[in-house]
Amino acid sequence: MKTGLFITLEGGEGAGKSTQSRRLKAALEDAGREVILTREPGGTPEAEKIRDLLVQRDGGNWTPMAECLLFFAARQMHVETLIKPALAAGKVVICDRFTDSTIAYQGYGHGFDLSIIQQVAVLSLGDFKPDLTFILDLPVTDGLARSLKQKDVSSGKENTEDRFEKLQHDFHEKLRQGFLKIAAEDQERCVVVDATQNADDVYSVIWTRIQNAL
Repeated sequence: MKTGLFITLEGGEGAGKSTQSRRLKAALEDAGREVILTREPGGTPEAEKIRDLLVQRDGGNWTPMAECLLFFAARQMHVETLIKPALAAGKVVICDRFTDSTIAYQGYGHGFDLSIIQQVAVLSLGDFKPDLTFILDLPVTDGLARSLKQKDVSSGKENTEDRFEKLQHDFHEKLRQGFLKIAAEDQERCVVVDATQNADDVYSVIWTRIQNAL
């Protein structure tokens, strides 16, 4: 039986994670692999309900601890009921965001205690983590402009999943630097990709690394 592989895509707003995830899924399926494409927060009915509380602009004014716990409650359901069973069946799981996003957004971005996030992660997931993570990196101004434009075009109406886009520029700069620090501290798992390149060049970097992993 083929070995399962857990791949995550990370980065700030507008980095192109969703586009690259879909392209990667198609390529892996063409190569004969069974692929699950999912996202966080979300991926299961329960986690999708929590998603609305976290990313909608009117989702709530959560304390840092409450927000952290909500993310990991959704993630624990996602891992136990979708991701782990898929990996056990030899499938490739591609996830748009995972624990690195909580560390970057709530930890580096909002300044919540990183050690507490790590403790909650261990309690929720044990030592479970992705096999390979791509961090798509680009300047904050470019990413926010892309993200807001994509939401307007893709929805055909106002998209209210913009709670994080509406935060100040300084938050997003801290977020970007947080992702880069995460990558520097785990270079075996994380690959930083220059997302200012065109989508084809970004995909080429990702696909080359995936082929080596497989």
